[in-house]
Amino acid sequence: MKIYLTDAAATRALGITLGQSLSVGSVILLEGDLGSGKTTLIQGIGEGLGITEPIVSPTFTLINEYTEGRLPLYHLDLYRLQPEEITALNLESYWEGVELPLGIVAIEWAERLKYKPLSYLQMCLSYQGDRARQVDLFGKGEFQIDFINELFKA
Repeated sequence: MKIYLTDAAATRALGITLGQSLSVGSVILLEGDLGSGKTTLIQGIGEGLGITEPIVSPTFTLINEYTEGRLPLYHLDLYRLQPEEITALNLESYWEGVELPLGIVAIEWAERLKYKPLSYLQMCLSYQGDRARQVDLFGKGEFQIDFINELFKA
């Protein structure tokens, strides 16, 4: 499915819708060029989850954890990492709930992952002019097309 977003506010609004709709254990894999709206989308997800703390890109910290919303939000950024560094992070602990409480996992630069969870929503953001963006959605597991269609029925 493709969604056209006119500006950053529309990108954030899409994130809010997701944050209000996602269930515990959801994984969002985000791809797109620098400045394509990945962090803006995650800020919206946080707002939809009821997180009031400012959500910032974890480009240098790698992982930001926000726990005061409806569900925890784990925001990961793989931009500066090499494949072997990504493997060493044991990211599956975030979506398997082994060491941390299950929540929502949002991963920027997810195309760098060598392994993916069994179920995820993949979102590829691309420029469509000055401020506009297009999001291509692909779901696997619980995020099959029925979930995506239901989410955007409004």
